[in-house]
Amino acid sequence: MEIILLTDIAGVGYKNDTVSVKAGYGRNYLIPQGYAVLANSTNRKIVNENIRQASHKAEKLKKDAEDIAASIGDMVINIPAVVGESGRIFGRVTNTQVSDALHAKGIEIDRKKITVDDVKSIGTYNAIIDLHKEVKHTVVINVVPAE
Repeated sequence: MEIILLTDIAGVGYKNDTVSVKAGYGRNYLIPQGYAVLANSTNRKIVNENIRQASHKAEKLKKDAEDIAASIGDMVINIPAVVGESGRIFGRVTNTQVSDALHAKGIEIDRKKITVDDVKSIGTYNAIIDLHKEVKHTVVINVVPAE
């Protein structure tokens, strides 16, 4: 029995894939649960149209991510930190601090998309911003002593 998956099913396939499964598995589980539909000509046309529209949206999201990366450019962010006598900082520099510093410069990025290197002392470090699955941008962080 050929079906078109509407969601990712482990061991079977991914969303919008046309797969062959045993008739009982398809009729009694996948289709009634809403995980799949029969692979007839009408459903194939609907899935192809959905894929076409999703690819258009995905291209727009990627372009928006590239525009944000271009607006960030080679920006250097200064983050103040409390420093001990040995030059080591108390606490750590977090993705929230980087997000707030970018927000102060007019760029809105969710803190969950930012990964910061392990910062232990004053100096220059990198933060990776995951804007899209294909667009990642590196921002230079300059950790300075707080006044």
